[in-house]
Amino acid sequence: MNQEKVIVIDFGGQYNQLVARRVRECNVYCEIYSYKTDLSKIKEMNPKGIILTGGPNSVYEEGAATCSKELFEMGIPVLGLCYGAQLMSHVLGGKVERAANREYGKTETSFDTTSKLFTGIPETSIVWMSHFDYISKLAPGFKSVAHTDNCPVAAAENEDAKLYAIQFHPEVLHTQYGKEILFNFVRNICACEGSWRMDSFVETQIKDIREKVGDGKVLLALSGGVDSSVLAALLAKAIGPQLTCVFVDHGLLRKNEGDEVEEVFGKSGNFDVNFVRVNAKDRYYAKLAGVCEPEKKRKIIGEEFIRVFEEEAKKIGAVDFLAQGTIYPDVVESGLGGESAVIKSHHNVGGLPDFVDFKEIIEPLRNLFKDEVRKAGLELGLPEYLVFRQPFPGPGLGIRIIGDVTEEKVRIVQDADAIYREEVALAAEEWKKQNGIGAEERSALSVSERFEAAYNSNPSWMPDQYFAALTNMRSVGVMGDERTYDYAVALRAVRTVDFMTAEAADIPFEVLQKVMSRIINEVRGVNRVMYDLTSKPPGTIEME
Repeated sequence: MNQEKVIVIDFGGQYNQLVARRVRECNVYCEIYSYKTDLSKIKEMNPKGIILTGGPNSVYEEGAATCSKELFEMGIPVLGLCYGAQLMSHVLGGKVERAANREYGKTETSFDTTSKLFTGIPETSIVWMSHFDYISKLAPGFKSVAHTDNCPVAAAENEDAKLYAIQFHPEVLHTQYGKEILFNFVRNICACEGSWRMDSFVETQIKDIREKVGDGKVLLALSGGVDSSVLAALLAKAIGPQLTCVFVDHGLLRKNEGDEVEEVFGKSGNFDVNFVRVNAKDRYYAKLAGVCEPEKKRKIIGEEFIRVFEEEAKKIGAVDFLAQGTIYPDVVESGLGGESAVIKSHHNVGGLPDFVDFKEIIEPLRNLFKDEVRKAGLELGLPEYLVFRQPFPGPGLGIRIIGDVTEEKVRIVQDADAIYREEVALAAEEWKKQNGIGAEERSALSVSERFEAAYNSNPSWMPDQYFAALTNMRSVGVMGDERTYDYAVALRAVRTVDFMTAEAADIPFEVLQKVMSRIINEVRGVNRVMYDLTSKPPGTIEME
């Protein structure tokens, strides 16, 4: 893809993906590379700008991640964030040392708004700090352009050399004008035009897929999740009936989800593809009978999916391409795109199934972040309920049911979860009507405006992920003057930026009360509803 690019050089910071996402929100394409990437390769990429991330070390420690002085002498604008800011100062002749007072969290900061970096923002605002060290002596040619009560160099610049250093994190939401600061860097200082948009991405990918596939056949395992659904829609637009989607319904999906997927991609939908739905719930329930240990459940569900998909693939015969819904975080988290530690191995990255007879793999979404995948889905005409679907684990409700999995328990958690999601969505939509724009008005907007209105204009309490889970606890209750001995449902809702850490969402109490009342009155087998306040860490977002 020939286009202007800003690159993020990763020094092991936890926000590397977030930095890249924020740059792309400025309509500028961005990729992440390890600090070990050879300088010659960086030059070959011809980036319009370079951003150095945070990192866990001190720049003056032996063996600390570093870079060459030449990086700052190429005439390309460079922005250092936190560790990256300290490294820039350290390499260029300044001094970094341990601060007398550590700064962590929201910090009031004063800015020199004559700096190109801070054009258009207030002279004082809140930023997110996280550092033990500080820049005690500026490198030659630099001047301080921001400070706090404890940090004399909250930001520094050498405008002539196009070098900028920020001690705080503009990429996180806690920094009030972080998006504006990054916009100033990539659009004004780096002079990027801002041509990275989902409508042009979709057009380009459709053209590329047609050229690559020709008259060949493509096979896709369609899970019904956002990534695979957007991929299916993209492939359908490009090659139509040359695509076969195999949808394995393991009986552990959310309520009505299997029917919703079939409605979009089946015969009555708007996409002309070969859609195969395999109703495999009975064999899954049989395999899971009596199994309580979470990892064993995960393994059974994963292996059974492979077996079912293998059987269907053999019926189809040889195909030319296997399509996978790999997205950019999968690549980065698998250790292929940056320096941060490998978080998890992704089934879409690295290992290919050996039970499907295909010539080549195609991954059209490989360079997209999740929010970009959603935007692409809107561009392709997918319904909003699918595009903005809540994150859902591969093992499905199997790990939202504590203990053994039965068809009765699946029914309980499906019904409870549907009520919970419905009431939260209704409360959020009502808030939007009163404070912004409702669903009817959104339908007349452009894709970009719809995305912003539907996804980014939620009330402050709106969770980033929420669901109902079924505990393995039964308790005594009284319903209709009769004693009951039924299950307790746990409601989970979290607010998070990166899903690595999370806090319980502050859903209005009246909403939770309504959810509780409906679940107890409408879901047979439940007499108690609890709200899970646990943060991550120490808990996880999912129950198992």
